[in-house]
Amino acid sequence: MKGVLLVNLGSPDSTNPKDVKKYLDEFLMDPRVIDVPFWFRSFLVRGIILNTRPKKSAEAYQKIWWDEGSPLIVLSERLQKKVQEKTTVPIALAMRYGSMTLKKGLQELVDQGVDEVLTIPLYPQFAMATTETIDVRVEELKKEFFPQLQITSLPAFYNKSEYIEVLSKSIAEKLKNVDYEHLLFSYHGVPERHIRKSDITKSHCKIDGSCCITDSPAHEFCYRHQCLKTTELVAEKLNLQAGTYSSSFQSRLGFDPWLKPPTDRTIERMGLNGVKKMAIVTPAFVSDCLETLEEIAMEGEEIFHEAGGKEFTVIPCLNDRDDWAEVVTGWIDQWRIVDVKTAIA
Repeated sequence: MKGVLLVNLGSPDSTNPKDVKKYLDEFLMDPRVIDVPFWFRSFLVRGIILNTRPKKSAEAYQKIWWDEGSPLIVLSERLQKKVQEKTTVPIALAMRYGSMTLKKGLQELVDQGVDEVLTIPLYPQFAMATTETIDVRVEELKKEFFPQLQITSLPAFYNKSEYIEVLSKSIAEKLKNVDYEHLLFSYHGVPERHIRKSDITKSHCKIDGSCCITDSPAHEFCYRHQCLKTTELVAEKLNLQAGTYSSSFQSRLGFDPWLKPPTDRTIERMGLNGVKKMAIVTPAFVSDCLETLEEIAMEGEEIFHEAGGKEFTVIPCLNDRDDWAEVVTGWIDQWRIVDVKTAIA
């Protein structure tokens, strides 16, 4: 019997600083999020970050928290419900971090008689700190608790026509009556070293302005290439004119080189350079969350206004759109009868 596990990032159980601290500890201690030796990661996270960050993060969560709970959790649950209504395959939901654990999600499927699982990391682009950490943790759980399960992971879908179609449609709908001057595609940032570590050729990824547009097997796992390709495909779909759109990377942490340009400075530069009306979309996320609702929609707008900008339009993530649920259901139904890589090729 086949079943599907939708997987998103996760969230604290509440906006209480203690819950936020517990969540941040699990998240930041993941060696694929902060990829330094354990002793240094422990010193950095537990010795420094967790002594100051939880209170500030809790305040940020309080700004975006819904009556039903964490927006990311609520939106993921709504998507799960819609997909389940469209297919007979059991659909479970789990988070990489937090109390909605991957183990609980897999157990829910096993309890329904499932012995073959498709995991769907809800990230369009592959990255060490997103898709890879899910796949690795699922494999660990399989070996320890679910040796009978056959598990397959959905590959990155950043360039799949049906995904680009829905993403483009969501942008077009939001901007239908908006007179904007520039559309910024803001992706979650990662350290540059993550790009090099994910390079299966060990030589292609140089982040030099040309490697991401030069065909290579490395692109299968290159987050930067996949982000820039997403922008390119959407721009082509929407017939965007050169100079009216660009890409940037948000949420830097620490002092190591991260992907450039940074979103906050890009927003500021837009305002300082005379752009009065800009729009922003966050295609590294399929569900609105702290990074989109607070960092972009609140902090980003404030930066833009302080720099002289006037109108700041934030485009929602795909969330639980009906057409997005249809796309996910389509991949699932194809997987029922063919190999998953073939299903979304």
